[in-house]
Amino acid sequence: MRKLFVATAVLCCFGVKAQQKPHYTQYVLNNYILNPAVAGIENYWDAKISHRRQWVGLEGAPVTTYVTIHGPLSKNDYGRENPTTVHAPGENPRGQAYWQDYTSGKGHHGIGFTFLSDKVGPLTNTSFGATYAYHLPVAPKTTLSMGATLGLQSTMLDQSKLNFGSGSPFPGYDPSVANSGMLRKWNPDISAGLWLYSSDFFVGVSAQQLYPGALDFSDPNAVKPNESGKLIPHVFGTAGFRVFASDDISILPSIMMRYAAPLPVGFDVNAKVLYRDFIWAGGSYRVNDGFAAMVGVSVNSTINIGYSYDIVTSKLNTVTKGSHEFLIGFFLGNQYGDLCPRNLW
Repeated sequence: MRKLFVATAVLCCFGVKAQQKPHYTQYVLNNYILNPAVAGIENYWDAKISHRRQWVGLEGAPVTTYVTIHGPLSKNDYGRENPTTVHAPGENPRGQAYWQDYTSGKGHHGIGFTFLSDKVGPLTNTSFGATYAYHLPVAPKTTLSMGATLGLQSTMLDQSKLNFGSGSPFPGYDPSVANSGMLRKWNPDISAGLWLYSSDFFVGVSAQQLYPGALDFSDPNAVKPNESGKLIPHVFGTAGFRVFASDDISILPSIMMRYAAPLPVGFDVNAKVLYRDFIWAGGSYRVNDGFAAMVGVSVNSTINIGYSYDIVTSKLNTVTKGSHEFLIGFFLGNQYGDLCPRNLW
């Protein structure tokens, strides 16, 4: 445990660069958390609440909670009764025949809002932001959306939780850290992204934390200027497609790439199997890190829930029982009772 605290403190005081944004497993249910261009993609407002406990059993491990909501500024042409809203028994209303008539609809505006809290040992990162996106049809069945988020990010250090070991001349304290109990840094938080989507594929690219704000809590008399830390951009690339195993069952393989210098590029490979677009199960492999299992269900036309469990394959698996992530979603203003998203699946 001491090693975890010391590593965190070194990151704060001496500017070592590393992954600064939290990990998610169920971004496959809420791509908006990674890409602002998704805002307003559906014909109703989509609210999500998520709570993730990473590396359970390891003191000071990450705990991440977020709330997002996004929706269109105007209803699209397809905002009317459709095969999914009828819920007739027998043939799948969202089977292969439904997607043959898919159209991209008219261009429209979307907005969204995000609140995020991420705690790691003595550090607490809190951010909130507002998003604007525009969805532009570029082909009869294909739309390109562009979005940006502007907000604020707070990074707080609880010095009382620092532990430099009993052998240190300053146990629980380091002279390079300013002499205060709670230290906080505020910075602008800017994200931008593109999202290309159709009835059977999506491709997205986004960048978070574009403003390289200062990130250090050091006493300027104890630390050299070139040793101070800063926020670094995080780049994400996502892609996926839909294939039908039968008229009732569809398979959604996808991949996510992430990069934050100077770390190597990371990859997640995912697969999601849906039954009639209302219940699903899936799995994820994070290259050189671990596996995850996921399940979810649309309870009704308003509420959907998801759960994932991660198992690490690194040396951390000797001290942790894995990671749990819970998600609950609400479709607000879903006046036609659509059971599942049309464009974000």
